[in-house]
Amino acid sequence: MEERVISNWTSAAQNQTLVTEFLLTGLSNNPQTQLVLFVVFLVAYLLTLAGNLIIMVTIVHDRGLHTPMYFFLSNLSLIDICHSTVTVPKMLADFLSTEKTISFGGCVAQMFFLHLFTCTEIFLLTVMAYDRYVAICNPMHYLTVMNHKVCLILTGTIWLGGTVHSLALTGMTIKLPYCGPRKVDNFFCDVPPVIKLACTNTYVIEILIVSNSGLISVVCFVVLVVSYGVILVSLRNHFAEGQRKALSTCAAHLTVVTLFLGHCIFIYSRPSTSFAEDKIVSVFFTAVTPLLNPIIYTLRNEDMKRALHKLFGQKVNAEK
Repeated sequence: MEERVISNWTSAAQNQTLVTEFLLTGLSNNPQTQLVLFVVFLVAYLLTLAGNLIIMVTIVHDRGLHTPMYFFLSNLSLIDICHSTVTVPKMLADFLSTEKTISFGGCVAQMFFLHLFTCTEIFLLTVMAYDRYVAICNPMHYLTVMNHKVCLILTGTIWLGGTVHSLALTGMTIKLPYCGPRKVDNFFCDVPPVIKLACTNTYVIEILIVSNSGLISVVCFVVLVVSYGVILVSLRNHFAEGQRKALSTCAAHLTVVTLFLGHCIFIYSRPSTSFAEDKIVSVFFTAVTPLLNPIIYTLRNEDMKRALHKLFGQKVNAEK
């Protein structure tokens, strides 16, 4: 259904635009540099896929990890795989191409799925903070409050919220007429650089984007910081071992939140004005953060490390 909606919107938009494809500026035009970047980002992408898939398989395999926290973590890994796949494969292909083009429909699809997974991940990180808050501040009622049904409802809600957000943002973007410049100043299609190419005044759209994406990012970031502030205060009453474990989990989560929401606030909390740092921040957002999440959550999490040792230990023994 989502693909049909995008197709209908694309057809309607192309009726009022002369642009059938866009040119992406990419990260570099130097052949040698592009080859090096291709190798670097190919390795990073493969590690992203492998790391997040391992987390998902480990959580499914180990019954000790069948808890709300790891249920949400497996969802985070799934979103990270989807999020990086929206932009990185196209970027890799462009490193080997002389002309970095993307069709109008492909550009629309990239914007839609990029914002779908981005917004869903923001909501998921907020839900994960709430999960930690209940687990640490109200441990006696944790499994009652965060039961299986509640987890499923929360997950469905965040995906629905991400879809509505993305449809609204993409819809505003493709209704604009595009009849002149077609060079997108980035290595993927995103709303801010694309609407700059519209042959009409986009000030109102830019304000709506800031009030939509920017506000979501800022509000969720504030909620997350306040939540973890409350959690840290409540940790003073825990025993040393439990306190250390909870602090480790919260530190991992805060690291992910800072890396991810930092980009969103930087890009979407201002009108469509280009900065030299935009591409660097976008690279970190699309290619680096999805790779860091598995590392952060496995290296700082004793339960995950135990489950990984158990899983791979069983495979080694089975092969023997």
